[in-house]
Amino acid sequence: MTEPPVISVMLIVPDADAAVSWYKAALGASELWNLGGVAGLQIGGAPFFLHEVNPDNPAETSPGGVTNVRIEVFTDDPDGFIARAVAAGAVQGSAVVGHQMPWGTHRQGGFTDPFGHKWSVGDRSPFLNQ
Repeated sequence: MTEPPVISVMLIVPDADAAVSWYKAALGASELWNLGGVAGLQIGGAPFFLHEVNPDNPAETSPGGVTNVRIEVFTDDPDGFIARAVAAGAVQGSAVVGHQMPWGTHRQGGFTDPFGHKWSVGDRSPFLNQ
């Protein structure tokens, strides 16, 4: 039997050690492994990876405040998650507001982390009817 694919995200950051420290302190991430310049973290069991900028590889450059990817987090307390990130240096994005969706109200807001990555943080409502 073939195992299903696993999808994860790798965030390019200018300083992997600083990013590991920030994600752990600000978002409660735990470190899975660290190879120095490349690290695996997880938040609530969802893994993601960090890779330090590599000037010799154009695929490994920092977004510099411009990115076309958004990280989505679903939690019981989106307000608290965002407040914790902002208190640790993230830039407040959209306030947490209710959006009417087919399953009911979905509360979501966001922030941009100090490395230029955009995060949307919502309640768990999209998963409640599955």
